[in-house]
Amino acid sequence: MNKILILANSASGLYDFRNELILELLKVYEVHISLPDKEQVPQLAEEGCRMHHTAIDRRGVNPVRDLKLLYSYWKLIYRIKPKIVLTYTIKPNIYGNICCRLQGVPYIVNITGLGSAFENGGVIQKIVTILYRVALKNAACIFFQNQENQRIFVQFRICGKKSRLVSGSGVNLDRHCVQEYPLEEEHMIFLYVGRIMKEKGIDELLYTAEAVHKEYPKVLFQLVGNYEENYKEKIMRAQANGVLELIGYQKDITPFYQRASAVLMPSYHEGMSNVILEAAASGRPVLATNIPGCREGFEDGITGFGFPPKDQEALLSAVVRFIKLPYEERVQMGRHAREKMEREFDRKKVVQAYLQEIQSAGKEHTLK
Repeated sequence: MNKILILANSASGLYDFRNELILELLKVYEVHISLPDKEQVPQLAEEGCRMHHTAIDRRGVNPVRDLKLLYSYWKLIYRIKPKIVLTYTIKPNIYGNICCRLQGVPYIVNITGLGSAFENGGVIQKIVTILYRVALKNAACIFFQNQENQRIFVQFRICGKKSRLVSGSGVNLDRHCVQEYPLEEEHMIFLYVGRIMKEKGIDELLYTAEAVHKEYPKVLFQLVGNYEENYKEKIMRAQANGVLELIGYQKDITPFYQRASAVLMPSYHEGMSNVILEAAASGRPVLATNIPGCREGFEDGITGFGFPPKDQEALLSAVVRFIKLPYEERVQMGRHAREKMEREFDRKKVVQAYLQEIQSAGKEHTLK
């Protein structure tokens, strides 16, 4: 049986958002997966995947560690000899695909977002740009999750043999089914799901939660996710003052979507926000920054409200505007959100796009 290798930096991200693709690949390929963490690895192994541990410094820029990663990928690809390699996120995309290119293995890339190293400019951006050009030059296909990322890659002359735009990872409409909207007399809950860090707009969210608490003390802000250490004191203080409730990381977000009146996503940059897609599929309005990777998932004034990134007053204004909406309008926003997901973000269509490009890349390599 032909082998396919997947390189990624998060077991939970791979399992939660791409498992439908993996299950399809298992019907045809011996699937090997390289990951730095162990979360949900047992589930992937139980499905029939061959698991490999590869250490990745996800957010660091240490050249020694990155060279070790490059060497680890080189040995893994050389040993497995896959027919094709799929990569997700920056470091697997760069170092994994440099190895693929040098070893003559076809590879398909997914740009899940540009990341701060690319977006902040300066020397780091120049280095990342050069590495991307080298790594992606022979890519059979580069998948983009939003048009702005695709445009930026063209602008910086980063290209493969072809590129294709998909609706992020899509959303599983069966798993994330419509949840009955909370009753009018219940407390209004604004839900945030994700890492608690600056680039996710947490400073703006904290400002908004404190301001809203003074004016609307019965409105609750819930944060589901792990915080970075420098936010521990701020979060603990806000929780002690009744401004918000920290839930922590949860494997199953469904109950929290169910109780939420709206979902917040004040992020500075995204490839495509899976939280927005899941919330909308659950029938929840979304209040999100009007940036690539977020704006595609909602329609301003119809399925939620948008606001500029890094603008605490704009976020506060959007939240207060939502609070003041008549109950039936909030319910209607949730209905429209679900309809949008059904029209535009069905994960089955994303999986088919991948299968088409994998088949095409495999045929092309066989002909050579």
